[in-house]
Amino acid sequence: MTGARRDIARVLVVSKKSTYALYVEDAKDPRFLELVRENHPSVARLRVAHEAHERALAHARTVFDKLGVEVTYQVVGGEAAVDADLVVTLGGDGTLLWVSHIVDANVPMVGINTSPGDSVGYFCAATNDAVGDALADAVRGTLPELALTRMRVDLDEQVLTRRVLNDLLFSHRIPAATTRYLLACGGAEEEHKSSGVWVGTAAGSTAAMRSAGGDVLPIDSDELQFVVREPYVGDGSCLRMTKGRIPAGDALEIRSQTPTGAVYFDGPYREHTVPMGAVLRMSRSEEPLHLLGLGTRRAG
Repeated sequence: MTGARRDIARVLVVSKKSTYALYVEDAKDPRFLELVRENHPSVARLRVAHEAHERALAHARTVFDKLGVEVTYQVVGGEAAVDADLVVTLGGDGTLLWVSHIVDANVPMVGINTSPGDSVGYFCAATNDAVGDALADAVRGTLPELALTRMRVDLDEQVLTRRVLNDLLFSHRIPAATTRYLLACGGAEEEHKSSGVWVGTAAGSTAAMRSAGGDVLPIDSDELQFVVREPYVGDGSCLRMTKGRIPAGDALEIRSQTPTGAVYFDGPYREHTVPMGAVLRMSRSEEPLHLLGLGTRRAG
């Protein structure tokens, strides 16, 4: 890690909208409203998380009012191109992952976990009452900075993204259906039937990749890795490529044999259709993400 020494004059703040706000306050969903009236346990944590988020958002606004920087506020999901010296996310890891796709390698990010009782916040630098110190240090350039490897994804001749921070999933669009494909890496190739393939970065190796049986990589590693989900071996076949590392400079290719395939980037909200016969290619991106305060989380 290195210290961030940047001139910060313009800040973009992107905050999540809590589940409670979306379904109870905005949509006034009848089912949610009924559960709230009944004080049902299924919505209890949603209200607590919403209130914590709103307190953190108010605190952040107060801090920025005192720091003397130009601040633009947006809600996640409606971001335009970044025109700022620093991007701040207020939410959790999901918020940071979503916003990271609009941030290039020239703009640092810092995440604030606004409801730590309901969110892991692995990528976030602070929670609760420590919001003020973390934001002030980010603007002053005293938070440690780490360049995280991201993943580039090509579909045939088209670049789909250069900004996958955590992982992607290639699978059939229907979770219960079999995913069929040819997997190729390092000169080897194998035909599979499975529930899909996870491909991830070092930053994403402690999440879905680890749960699926992958390795936890050093956070500064430039390798990618893949893990096949539930490979089918009922026909007695011996599969050699059910997991593996992808060194920098190499790539993993998946040739779809699935009529209705899809690839999902950093969660369920960014997806792209993968037609039958198309080739997905995953490699190290030339655009790392410069994240502030990783591993130095402060709790209030």
